[in-house]
Parts: sequence; C-alpha cells; structure tokens
Amino acid sequence: MFTSSPFAELSASIPPIVMQTYVVIMIILVTGGTLYDIIHKKSAKYFFNNWRNVKNKGTRRVGGGEMVSLAIQTAVVEGLTSGEFCNARRRIAHLLTMYGFLAYAITTGIMVFWYPTPATPAPAILPQVWTMGALMVCLGGYWFWFFIRVDVAAEGNSPFRVVRADLFILSLLASATLGLAWAYLQATGNWWTNVFLGLYLLATTVLFASIPWSKFSHMFYKPAAALQKRVEEANGSRRNLPGPADRPEIFGSARREPRHY
Repeated sequence: MFTSSPFAELSASIPPIVMQTYVVIMIILVTGGTLYDIIHKKSAKYFFNNWRNVKNKGTRRVGGGEMVSLAIQTAVVEGLTSGEFCNARRRIAHLLTMYGFLAYAITTGIMVFWYPTPATPAPAILPQVWTMGALMVCLGGYWFWFFIRVDVAAEGNSPFRVVRADLFILSLLASATLGLAWAYLQATGNWWTNVFLGLYLLATTVLFASIPWSKFSHMFYKPAAALQKRVEEANGSRRNLPGPADRPEIFGSARREPRHY
C-alpha cells in the first residue's frame, strides 16, 4: 500500500483508459461547476464592480510595483500559510487539509496518467505522498469537524448536525477516508475491496460534482478577496470603514480562550 500505486493494481480489473477518463471528467466538473457558480452568483461581476469602486474611492494610487508586491504578499500569507485565520488551531487544521488535499489530488493524477499499470511502476514516493496526503486531509478535516467548527465549539451544537454548507468537507473526508480504506483492502486482498472502491468513487464524484452547492469554489475566491482587501488598505478606501484604533484588539480573557473566527 505504501510503496505501490493502488491505481496500477486496479488496472487488472479496470482498464487505465477508464480511470483516466474518470479523472478528466472530474476536472471538467470542477471547471464547469466553478464557472457556473461564478455566473449564477454573479461573483465575478460583483468583484469587478467592487474593485472599480475601491479604485475610485481610494485616497492614493497603487502603482504597478506595489500591486505586484501586494499580490506576492497575498499568495504567501493568505494563500500558502492561511494567515487570515487568527485562531491557531483553525489555521493548522486548514493547512493540514489544504496541503493534504493538494498532495492527494496531484499524486492521483500522476499515478493514473503516468504510471497506470504495473508494467510502469510508480516511484515509491508517489503512493507514499498519496497516503500521507489522504491522512493529512483526515487529520485536519476530522479535527475541524469535531472540535473547531463554530457551531460546535462556540455554539454548543452537536458535531453530528449536518447542513448543506457541510457538503464540501464531508465529501472530502469521505473521499480521503474511503480511498485509504480501499487501498488497504486491495493491498491485503480483502473481498470488501470492490465495495469500498464503489463507495470511494461515489464520494469522490459527489465532491467534484457538487461544486455549485458546496464551498469547493471558495478556494478560488479567497485569494481574490484577500488581494482586494490589501489593495483597499493600501489605497486608503477601507470599504468606508474607520481607521484602526490606537488600542490593539483584545479577544477573550485570561480565564477563557477566545472564540472569534
């Protein structure tokens, strides 16, 4: 399981072209779902209109060099390190899930397209990264789901309460968990392998096909929103909000940890 590609072993029963076609369909669903979400919610129209208003209301002009600097800061702070999260636990859980998902998805594509059969064995590092990525998704995702969610940690609701906004995280956790279970059962030759393969494909399909109804596409919106916020602070518009106070923000108390998110 940790040194051989589970998809190469699967090629004994499912032709590689079928697996590759499935991955392509998932990519199309992500692209189409995101575009539909943008058009349906008019997110792009709102963003560009707001960008124009911010530029007109600014008290100073942001030059090209400064804009590049702001974009780099956004990519590093908000993109790579999730610096928008004040709560350290939430930030760590988010980073585990984000980087785990990237490792899990990218290595899946590499193994399916470049090493689809045992005749072209994948380097041992690929299935290891795939497994580690799925485990990171599970660690960060389950930590968030049971202990960090606002409605659980701050509002006292049951962690088993499910609403439509939870579709993304639940389908992601299901995909990673069932993928690990399927790979293990396949490596051990268990007769439950095909059952878990079907569940794994179902969960993965829900994850990528439900973009218009889930929070999947927010990973594309967040960098744009973070950049816009930095530009607003740089040109002085600040969305018509007052400037920062002299005293720093104080959350929680010495006896109770903060619950702001």
